[in-house]
Amino acid sequence: MRTFLTVITLCCATKVVLCALDEPRNARLTSWNMDLVLRWDPPGDPAVHYTAEFNSMVFKFRPGCVNTSALYCDFTAEASSLTVYGTYIGRVRAQQGQESSVWVESGPLTLDKNTTIGPPNVTLVSHGVHMTINIRDPVFRISKMREVYNQASYNITYWKEGKEGKAQSLIVQQNPVVLSDLEPLSRYCVKVHISTQNNHRAGDESRVTCEKTADRERTPWLEAVLSFVVMVMVVTVVVVAVLYRKRLSSFLCPSVSLPQHFKENVFETSSSPISVAMENYRPPVETYDQVNVMTTEHNTDEVRPLVAEEDQCSARFPTAEYPRPE
Repeated sequence: MRTFLTVITLCCATKVVLCALDEPRNARLTSWNMDLVLRWDPPGDPAVHYTAEFNSMVFKFRPGCVNTSALYCDFTAEASSLTVYGTYIGRVRAQQGQESSVWVESGPLTLDKNTTIGPPNVTLVSHGVHMTINIRDPVFRISKMREVYNQASYNITYWKEGKEGKAQSLIVQQNPVVLSDLEPLSRYCVKVHISTQNNHRAGDESRVTCEKTADRERTPWLEAVLSFVVMVMVVTVVVVAVLYRKRLSSFLCPSVSLPQHFKENVFETSSSPISVAMENYRPPVETYDQVNVMTTEHNTDEVRPLVAEEDQCSARFPTAEYPRPE
């Protein structure tokens, strides 16, 4: 009887072991732009769900995802439990009904040393034979890039389009960056990735951005600068006119009246003798008498011209009548 019970017990135990679920495979923690994600490969039976947890050196395992069908679990949602300098371990197990597999743990991951820095955003602005590279840092899930890596550098690679084999590189920390003395009327391409001293992983490269240089003699930025200056001046004049409108109004239209003595001298009638004489002046009336001139000659041929002359004289001068001599 004892032997029978022992066999039965061993068979049941063997059945339980054989019925246990296969565990997930290749569990690994990954980080991109300061997130924390556990990833794994499915077991032989894909029709299962998973539970994932993580821990650090300061706290025990905490649940991140429960009964999920995805092949990853993002622990970044628990941002209050994460620090950029922390080291973390993740684990996952498969579940199906009341059955579950054993836990599978990942290796440790330290965020600031193992995260992959994403590609920066790059824009190019051409002015003459110079080109300005404007770089915008990637957005981190936790904190900001410059707060974590204050000595981060930009690895810039640029080349003339069609001549990538002759590309040139430079490493700088300032932003923006100016490329000088490029060939005029040529198209240049640029790509950038970020590197740090604390993180030896190479950052992701930005997409290739290209821009064409202008002619040496052309300065397209000059018009923009002049337009900006004119706009600033117009705005300044408007603001000053609004703020000091009362002072300007009093200056342009003063309310000061003329002195009283000046009004009296200008607008009142003067009583001086000269003024009175000028006001009372009337032109004199001329008086005259009519004068007629007569001749005693008997020659009728000569009378007419004399009469004509007399008429002319009488027309020119006033005439007077005198008594004819006896």
